[in-house]
Amino acid sequence: MRIHYFAAARAAAGLAEEDVEALPTLELLLADAALRHPNLQPILDRCTFLIDGQRATPDTPLARAERVDVLPPFAGG
Repeated sequence: MRIHYFAAARAAAGLAEEDVEALPTLELLLADAALRHPNLQPILDRCTFLIDGQRATPDTPLARAERVDVLPPFAGG
């Protein structure tokens, strides 16, 4: 599975994307990411998440998922 980080999440993680081991739910995947990237946790609390292009919540299962997008709030117009 591949996680793609955008904007502030990318800055906090220190990378744009990474391959990770699949976990059962988005919540567990995000907890694992926060352990690897401690600066990411405050950002995750404000993010929207997409799993293979579909909006997801922390309890969303990740069975057969290939991509998770981490989208912090965007400013601008």
